[in-house]
Amino acid sequence: MAKIDKVIVQWFLHHRIKQLESKILFEKDYHPFFKEDKKEQHLQKCQRANQTMQASLIQPMIQAGKPSDDIASLLAHKLQKVRTRYYWKNRSLQQWYSRHQEDNAQYQERKRKLHQALLEAETKVRNQFEPSTDMETANAVYETLQAKKRKVYDKACERSLAKFDQKMKQATKRHESILSKLEPRLQKFEDKLLQLDTSNSQLEAALPEGVVLKLDKLSMHFGGLKAVDQLSFEVKRGEIFGLIGPNGAGKTTVFNCITRFYKQTSGNVYFRNRYMEPLNLSKFKVHDVIKEGIVRTFQNVELIWELNVIENLLVAVHTQYRSSFFGQLFNSSRLRKEEQIMRQKAMKILADLELSHYAYWYPLGLPYGILKKVELARTLMVNPDLIILDEPAAGLNDIETVALQKTIRKIRDEYNATIFLVEHDMGLVMEVCDTVCAISFGKLLAIGTPKQIQQSTVVREAYLGGEA
Repeated sequence: MAKIDKVIVQWFLHHRIKQLESKILFEKDYHPFFKEDKKEQHLQKCQRANQTMQASLIQPMIQAGKPSDDIASLLAHKLQKVRTRYYWKNRSLQQWYSRHQEDNAQYQERKRKLHQALLEAETKVRNQFEPSTDMETANAVYETLQAKKRKVYDKACERSLAKFDQKMKQATKRHESILSKLEPRLQKFEDKLLQLDTSNSQLEAALPEGVVLKLDKLSMHFGGLKAVDQLSFEVKRGEIFGLIGPNGAGKTTVFNCITRFYKQTSGNVYFRNRYMEPLNLSKFKVHDVIKEGIVRTFQNVELIWELNVIENLLVAVHTQYRSSFFGQLFNSSRLRKEEQIMRQKAMKILADLELSHYAYWYPLGLPYGILKKVELARTLMVNPDLIILDEPAAGLNDIETVALQKTIRKIRDEYNATIFLVEHDMGLVMEVCDTVCAISFGKLLAIGTPKQIQQSTVVREAYLGGEA
């Protein structure tokens, strides 16, 4: 009975910890986007005020003879309106003539009058844009009015800026207050769980400090075939780790075991999540792995062709929404805030990967290199700690491969993610990876820096069938 009570308490503590972690993560995500949104509103307000001021100064500028692009565009717009109106009148006249072709003289007279009216209307419009004959007085009036309008505009911007600063201070204070309440509660629950969970100390011992992923004697057998055989290695946090080997070496099988698509025959997979908690992934289900910060791509492009690019990114964050069922049902304010966060986050990621232009394009028909970058962008939507890339350069040309190298480094540096990739393009692997692990028939051949792997005799034998 005591054992059952302990299990229930552990389950409750795990549940509360996950709730608090999601609230803290939501608050940390929402705060910068809220600030950016308010800043954008302030800038738009100042821009609208400036446009209003410029519009009110157009007539004095015309009188003073000041050259301006706004005046030129306004003149062109008014002339176009006049010409459009007389174009349709001319079309009506032509239709009348097609019905009354015997009245040619009357048609020519009406056509002449219509052309004369058009010239008079254009002349009238142009006269409105002629400067005043008394340029000195008109210029003085313009300068006075401009100074007055500028003063009003500056005051409006100052008031808007003061309101913006006040809102930012209130938002920052609220943000710090919420975190100051949630973080101690989270620490309290974690301490209680630590006291009850004796397996945590064993996981800490199994997973060294600074290591984000560790495979411990991992084996995966398909009947009599040993796809992975007693494989062990460590991936350090913040590095780009490459897994290489000939076709059929078991590379994708390793990925599938890490992400729980396959349940390994023996061995363990240890992972340290974003909260620095050691986890044994062998006990996790497939759909729970992403919640701990592990995401992956596949050899083939796996996009939803009926959705546009930004919607493909938003599909990835379904696990990040924290609104309740009724919040979703009644479109609560929290849900709207979450949707705003996710959409702004998607646009930022697309901008970082130089994909903003394709945000509302549909994937079907886009270049293959762009589709690969969209898949990479989608992985960033869930704040990953470990990104697993399965042959990201497959199907890319040399120029796209070089661009992919820069993108992978950028993701590692700017998003603080560890990259674990399988790739057959040795140029990409040797150029971008910090550590390379070579396997063959599921067994470890060598592990080290790219230079060490290049000089390894066993690796060259595995690839070339003999010593090179």
